[in-house]
Amino acid sequence: MKKAIYNIMPETEETLRILGEQIKLARLRRNLSAELVAERAGISRTSLWKVESGNPAVAMGIYAAVLHALNNMDKDLLLVAKDDVLGRELQDMAILTGKRAKRRRK
Repeated sequence: MKKAIYNIMPETEETLRILGEQIKLARLRRNLSAELVAERAGISRTSLWKVESGNPAVAMGIYAAVLHALNNMDKDLLLVAKDDVLGRELQDMAILTGKRAKRRRK
């Protein structure tokens, strides 16, 4: 089977690694075994290990399932890109420099 190639920047790889570590710590703080969380999430223990190591090949849905298995932590996904500071600045720049109000006809 051919291994998928991902174009992931080193900073993003580090972010995924930290995310996986935080998920693992949340599981350990709750004193839940890997087997139990994997069963609750409907995934294999190997998939959970990949999530906890921040593997970029893991589907977003699996991350969501694991977070849900950790007592509904999947609600935190709504915080992703919530405050899009750069997007708002770009939008404001386009509004300020790109358009004028229409002239009134006499």
